[in-house]
Amino acid sequence: MDYLHHFIFGIYPYIALAVFLLGSLVRFDREQYSWRSESSQLLHRGSLRLGSTLFHIGVLGLFFGHAVGLLTPVAVWDALGVSHQAKQMFAMAAGGVMGSLCLLGILILLARRFGNERLRAITTARDKLVLGWILVALSLGLASIFVSASHTDGHVMVQLMTWAQHVVTLRGDAAGFIADVPLVFKLHLFMGMSLFLIFPFTRLVHVWSGFGAAGYLRRAWQLVRVR
Repeated sequence: MDYLHHFIFGIYPYIALAVFLLGSLVRFDREQYSWRSESSQLLHRGSLRLGSTLFHIGVLGLFFGHAVGLLTPVAVWDALGVSHQAKQMFAMAAGGVMGSLCLLGILILLARRFGNERLRAITTARDKLVLGWILVALSLGLASIFVSASHTDGHVMVQLMTWAQHVVTLRGDAAGFIADVPLVFKLHLFMGMSLFLIFPFTRLVHVWSGFGAAGYLRRAWQLVRVR
């Protein structure tokens, strides 16, 4: 196993997670006024609602699907009687549906943003970076479905699960488990990990606000008086 592979899949995950957590904390502490989604609805509504709804449904489905699929120990699936092949087929189907919704949503949002002169004017380099990064990572994820279809024995799925579980449990041998997986999976993993790295420096930080949704729903009514 070469040093680059060990660095990217054995060390880089911890760098990305450290920047993700500490960077988010520092930004919240120092730049609270920038802690928002920076909505452009007032400038141009367009197809914002449709694109945003499809994108958020898709991305939430992908996030929780990846979390459950990768971090649930293989022994649990075996105890439930779910074969590796069945799990892979379900992951391909669910990932295909959620990934397609997410892709359609982000394409609608991109067309809206870059098809309107006012929105193009306020689109920052960071906006372009995060939109492009998500699009590439998503495209690689969808492409991996076709690669998975050529070998449905579940072996690669188990390799990816073992890698993820060894990373989160702070074991230093994670990189070795995916040394021979197809390149598209490695590229998808790298893009996904890097998304955590750039997270604190973009509008993506508004995701953290979702944890306060329960308090938001319990808030007092806002009174607006007509003059």
